Amino acid sequence: MDNLLQQLGLVPFFTQQLEDSALLQERVGRVIVVQRSKSTVVCASGERVVDLSPALQQADAVDRPTVGDWVVLDEPLSRIEKVLERKSLFKRLSVGTRNEIQPIAANIDTLFIVTSCNEEFKESRLERYLALCREAGAMPVIVLTKADLTEDATTYVSRARKTQAGVAVEAINALDPESLASLQAWIDSSSTVALVGSSGVGKSTILNTLAGHSLASTGEIREDDKKGRHTTTHRELHILPSGGLLVDVPGMRELRVADLSNSIDAVFDDIEMLAAKCKFADCKHEAEPGCAVLQAIQEGKLDTRRLSNYKKLLRENAMATATLAEKRARERDFSKMVKGAKTIKQNKGEA
Repeated sequence: MDNLLQQLGLVPFFTQQLEDSALLQERVGRVIVVQRSKSTVVCASGERVVDLSPALQQADAVDRPTVGDWVVLDEPLSRIEKVLERKSLFKRLSVGTRNEIQPIAANIDTLFIVTSCNEEFKESRLERYLALCREAGAMPVIVLTKADLTEDATTYVSRARKTQAGVAVEAINALDPESLASLQAWIDSSSTVALVGSSGVGKSTILNTLAGHSLASTGEIREDDKKGRHTTTHRELHILPSGGLLVDVPGMRELRVADLSNSIDAVFDDIEMLAAKCKFADCKHEAEPGCAVLQAIQEGKLDTRRLSNYKKLLRENAMATATLAEKRARERDFSKMVKGAKTIKQNKGEA
């Protein structure tokens, strides 16, 4: 196998999908950048900017190549013909009214969920990221930046750990290479890590520090509204000098969820276990007698905010999932109608 492909994270999971091993010599590559209709793919022969095949251009957004995908190019190496099966996929429901699943990054092993030790820190946002991470099939690590700028970093660590049982939490100074040793431990020579979080929390600074030189521009959280400036404008896969790969994902204002019921339950497993003890099986945890969840809140064992966010995510997920199902049903009906019309036209032609 070509050394460059190994550096890019090519493992047997992907090579076993190839019917012809000769494809490895030139036509197999990994997507490192997607911008509009063009993708930048690195293969054994080098880096190429390519188009999508007509079939992929017509495919659903979630089935089109995204950063981190392994793909097969056509013989002229000018367009992507096939996207190999993914190990994992970090995705969200698209913003606006299109109601489609938008792929963010593929074949991610570990997701660094980055937030900072200041007013930007929000448990509810972390819980949302954790649900999306579980659905993606990646390992979550919560990364707390600006730990050097607060005297209360341990409190932020404690709050972060309460968002999901057993989740790893690392508090760092993103500008200090020694401080990032804890993050480096999560990155091996063939692993791919994605950095996600709000703008201005230090994702690009982490990338630059791990790389040992500037790969991305950086920005700070604005003091007036505590919102970050968008510094990364597109997703890009980088090979780290020490081995492994890192994707810096632009800050996303909205993280809409859909098809995440099981993942939400897993992140809030403490509430799920309490709910199993409620007097009524269909308890809504609002004012019902014998509600174990409300009792835990009264006893100070469960935070009201956490229950509120759990309910909010379940409502949002249910509504979005139903909308997606209706959209898919309409598309299936339209496809059947088109096929039926073509069949009638062919039969008339034969007659």
